[in-house]
Amino acid sequence: VQLQASGGGLVQAGGSLRLSCAASARTFSNYAMGWFRQAPGKEREFVAAISWGGGRTYYADSVKGRFTISRDNAKNTVYLQMNSLKPEDTAVYYCAADHFGGGSRYMNHYDYRGQGTQVTVSS
Repeated sequence: VQLQASGGGLVQAGGSLRLSCAASARTFSNYAMGWFRQAPGKEREFVAAISWGGGRTYYADSVKGRFTISRDNAKNTVYLQMNSLKPEDTAVYYCAADHFGGGSRYMNHYDYRGQGTQVTVSS
């Protein structure tokens, strides 16, 4: 499974971005999808996840109420809508896929990971 994240960029604090992650999987609907991020000098951290059935979503406390994860199985794509962005959201954002996963917060539970997309939030 190949994952391609896109949609990153430079935005002012308070602005919005929508990240997309396109997957090559034939049975995309069978994969839980997660978003993670890593800022310079910091460890990678969980951002959001959606279960393989799409019925459950999970968020890090730092983004809850500002970010929304969703998926379109017909397009083999998962999205991360990011609103009210803060400078501390600046990071490289990665998507990951976990076959029949529940939406784990741990990257090592995922079977595949895509290349990241840079998000920079200026103050």
